[in-house]
Amino acid sequence: MGKAMPIYKRIVIKMSGEALSGAKGFGLDWDTIKSICQDIKEVVNMGVQVCIVVGGGNIWRGRSGVGMDRVNADYMGMLATVINAMALQDGLEQLGVDVRVQTAIEMKELAEPYIRRKAISHLNKGRVVIFGFGTGNPYFTTDSAAALRAAEMEADVILSAKNVDGVYDCDPNKNSSATMFCELNYIDVLDKGLKVIDSTAVSLCMDNNIPIHIFGLSPFGNIQKAVCGEKIGTIIKGEN
Repeated sequence: MGKAMPIYKRIVIKMSGEALSGAKGFGLDWDTIKSICQDIKEVVNMGVQVCIVVGGGNIWRGRSGVGMDRVNADYMGMLATVINAMALQDGLEQLGVDVRVQTAIEMKELAEPYIRRKAISHLNKGRVVIFGFGTGNPYFTTDSAAALRAAEMEADVILSAKNVDGVYDCDPNKNSSATMFCELNYIDVLDKGLKVIDSTAVSLCMDNNIPIHIFGLSPFGNIQKAVCGEKIGTIIKGEN
């Protein structure tokens, strides 16, 4: 049987910050990061152009700042995403993958500023581009940042690797009879109020016809499976 082939040319991987913490649930777990980076390297070796948007919830979430000014708390969360972006960069570079980190707010001593044309040039040269600092604006999640960058990069799909294996009709951790959806329309997600991804991100993907494939990061290798079109997790797309 032949080796599975990718069905996408250019992807955005949206990775939660919690994914980088492994079983610890906080901070960075290097063994987990190395496994994630190995999975990404295999996708790059398939000839797929890879962008990554990473969250910061393993370090700080804006909503964690109870009693704080919301804008300050959100900027702290965006700074956390840069730490995670640098960790992924290091892990990928140790595997010989060419990587660039770009940030929505300039941090020139650490990373390139986000420039759309430069990012596309990196992708065309086979480099992985990691987008840090979210959209650069408070009140927007990194889900929205992934949708925005996917539209700007003209990506074929957003692969959303989470700590759940798909979208359910209710919380599977609280209800053993929860049913996972294999496929949903954008409108279904908005109408049902499913909280697995930010509604602003869903709306932006709907406007630009960008599918969202949500699946569990574990077991490692799932990113490759999703890239090759295997039926794992939940795909959110338009009616057609």
